[in-house]
Amino acid sequence: MSEICAVCGLPKDICVCSDISKEGQKIVVKMDKRKYGSPTTVIEGLEARDEEIKAVAKKLKEKLACGGTYKPKEKTIELQGDHRRKVKELLVQLGFESESIEVLQ
Repeated sequence: MSEICAVCGLPKDICVCSDISKEGQKIVVKMDKRKYGSPTTVIEGLEARDEEIKAVAKKLKEKLACGGTYKPKEKTIELQGDHRRKVKELLVQLGFESESIEVLQ
């Protein structure tokens, strides 16, 4: 017998909670200058469980071949380098809506 999702009540293999949560988000991608002028891409506005955001951060780091981290208090992902152009495409591939992702220059 499969596990039941506590949120929607469906079995885990057909649960739609993560898809619904991806639709209503307002994600902001921006670049900060850090110590010694190094650029850092910051992704804000992800609303999901910590495990899901960690998985997104891991996939982004693998695809972009860079280092980075997930900050659980701020619920932000930080990637080393300026990846603003590529991050939006990768987030769309991961299932986030294109209209909900704003890239600041």
